[in-house]
Parts: sequence; structure tokens; C-alpha cells
Amino acid sequence: MEVTNPATGERVDSYEEDGQDDVEAALETAVETFDSWRDRPLQERTDLLSNAAEVLRENEQRYAETMTEEMGKPITQAKSEVEKCAWVCEHYSEHASEYLDEKGHPSPAGSSVKTVYEPLGPVLAVMPWNFPFWQVFRFAAPYVTAGNVGLLKHASNVPGCSEAIEEVFREAGYPEGAFQSLLVSSDQVEGILEDERVKAATLTGSGPAGRSVAATAGENLKKTVLELGGSDPYVVLDDADVEAAAETGAWARVQNGGQSCIAAKRFIVHTDVYDEFEEKFVEQMESYTVGDPTDEETEIGPQARESLLEDLHEQVEDSVDAGADLLTGGEPLDREGAYYPPTVLANVPEGCPVDSEEVFGPAAPVYEVEDEEEAIRKANDTQFGLGASVWSEDRERGERLAGRIDAGCVYVNQLVKSDPRVPFGGIKESGYGRELSGAGMREFVNRKTVWVE
Repeated sequence: MEVTNPATGERVDSYEEDGQDDVEAALETAVETFDSWRDRPLQERTDLLSNAAEVLRENEQRYAETMTEEMGKPITQAKSEVEKCAWVCEHYSEHASEYLDEKGHPSPAGSSVKTVYEPLGPVLAVMPWNFPFWQVFRFAAPYVTAGNVGLLKHASNVPGCSEAIEEVFREAGYPEGAFQSLLVSSDQVEGILEDERVKAATLTGSGPAGRSVAATAGENLKKTVLELGGSDPYVVLDDADVEAAAETGAWARVQNGGQSCIAAKRFIVHTDVYDEFEEKFVEQMESYTVGDPTDEETEIGPQARESLLEDLHEQVEDSVDAGADLLTGGEPLDREGAYYPPTVLANVPEGCPVDSEEVFGPAAPVYEVEDEEEAIRKANDTQFGLGASVWSEDRERGERLAGRIDAGCVYVNQLVKSDPRVPFGGIKESGYGRELSGAGMREFVNRKTVWVE
């Protein structure tokens, strides 16, 4: 695996892929570890998770630099990502006992009936490059603490992050095999998932990758959780705080270089405030500092790969050719590295790429709508259903419209985010299942009924 720094185009490092013998050894180790790990008292597992939080914080700078070097995330955002991983570890360390507490049921006199939550075994996680630490920890913290063991197949452009995460668990004191990183190519995933020793799988990534994993898992009757793409609507109503909506919306579009499934991607604005929003939104998009991701002043770094920049630019160009108006940006920056500026398009034709496809970069289409009904129709006019944001000074109105948007989560007067305290996941082409909170922790357990007469 060759790693290239997207900010410079220079080769960073080379990693040897794991062969079939390595995979076999990892699977054997996972099974052996699970046999004892599942029986460890929950308190011991949560104590280790607290240790993991400490390891993350102690090595924050180094882990952040690895992210920045491999996929271009601005260093300040990379450090925030490491801190968020420490937070999710602390959250499950504190709340795992509550989430996994057995549940009693009504039963006849003289008997007791309850549901207990038991781990399944080795869980395969296929994870993406855009949040290379957070995506992993939001699966690993709950699932491993529930008594499962983890096998990570990370994206091929972040092998250093993959090995660093394995280091976190090792340094925290976890037994060998509780969490293992596999440096394998995507074409090896099917064989690993088919292996009877792997009991379940979770994937965050593209629709085609999700379908492939779901199909293989389905043929082998294995549980899956999929978090796929998104084209999240950002609805600004006529009574919204326009300045706040524009400022938050711009950041919701460009953070992490716009490379986020839950980024705000389609800005749907009521006609009464459209002109004001467009002006403030463009102004905000143009205000960001684009540059060297190792510089703490940088807000937008490069796209993670040159090919991703090319795909993004093609979407923008094809949309302009179809009739969209380019308000700012729209051309790769004339500098070394895969840099693309914050871009805004208006009068976007229906069916053009930025309207109908997921846009994975800092390009934002803005739509003008006449009323609430048109806003809801446009918000739901997508194959995706991950998140959505609604802006209104009337909180009851915002909540009412939130109930009509087809998405796994809707935030009123806030950007969409993943938070350890609440369930996260999508519907439609955005996948199924939930991560985080108690709902996420109980995805990969056997909900066993125990009846004692």
C-alpha cells in the first residue's frame, strides 16, 4: 500500500499488505481471544476503554499528524477528531452497564423472564478514509466493550491510521486479538466475511461497497450495519436567523474538505430570505483559509486524493454546462496538491450532478423555493436519507417539518452531527442499522431470552 500526501503529491510511506496466512492467523487469534474476552467482567472491559481514552489523549499530536499526512485533514480538525474518539471511549466506559443491563418481562407467578445481551464474536469493520479515527472508534468502543472482538479493514490510503488505532488498544492493555487491523485490499473482504469465524460486519462507505457486503453477509445469514452516502438537505425557512444559518451552513458544507457523508449538501432556501442567505453564504464560503493542512490557521486542506478532486470538478463542470450558475469557486487551485476551493452554484437544473449525486467536496448547490411544501418536496427528492437540517426561529414549526423529512436524523437550528449519546444512521440508500448510544451498542449482541421456572 503506497501512501501519498495529498497536499504535496509526495510519497509518504509504503506498507506491505497482509497475505492469506496473515489473515488466517488473525482470524484464529480473534476466535481464541473471544472465548475468554466475552467472559471478562464488564467492569474490566470498561476500565480498559478508559485507558484507551488516555492513550488517545497522550498521543493526540502524533495521531493527528498521521491523519493529516495520509488524507489531508487540517491539523486542528485532526486533533479534534482524536479528542472525539477519547470522548466516545469515556461515554461507553460510563454508560455500557446501563446499555447492556438485562431487561425483565412480565411472567407467571413463580417464574422470571428477562432479556440478556451477549456478544456474537469477531466483527469485521470496513471503514473509510474521511474520518479515519472516528469512524473506527464509534464501532470499536461499543462493540468490543459489549464483548465482541474487532477486525478492521481500513481504507487503503490510511494504513498508518489503521496501525495507530491497533496501537491504542494494545497500549491500553487489551488482550491480543481483541482488536486487530488487517492491511488487505477490498477484493479480500468477501472471503473474510464468508469465513464462519466472522459473525457480523459493519461498513461505512459507498453504496456499491455496502451492497456488496450486504449481499455476502445475507448469503451467509450474518448481521450487518451499513452507513452509506448522503445528500443532506439544509432547509432555511422564511423565519430563520439567516446570518446564523449561512454561517453554520457554510461550515457544515466545507469541514473536513466537504468530505463527509453528513455534510450539508443541498441548500433549500425560502424565497423571502433567499437573496440575503445567498449573499451571506457566498461571503462565508469565500472567507475560509485554504492551504497547508499542517498549518493551524488552515480551515480547508486538500481533497484526499487527486482522483477525488477530478471527480468533484467533473460534477461541477457538468452542472454548469447543464445551466447552473457558478457564484464562486469552480476551478482547482493552481498550486501543488489536490486543492479545490469552496464552490457555490445557483439556479441548479434538476437532474444535473450536483442535484442528483452525492457531492463529496466543498461544492454547494443553492435552491430557491416558494413555501414549506416545496421545501419538503425538494428535501425528500433524493435517493439518500442520512441527515437533514431545518432552520426556523419557531422551534415547533421546525420540529413539525423535521417529522416530514425522510432521514435518519434531523437537526433543527443545528448542523447534522454524530454524537455518542444519540443513535446515528440512515434510511433509503443511506443504509440501515444504528451506531452510537444504547441502540448502537446492542446492534451486535444476541438478545437472549432467559426464562426461569
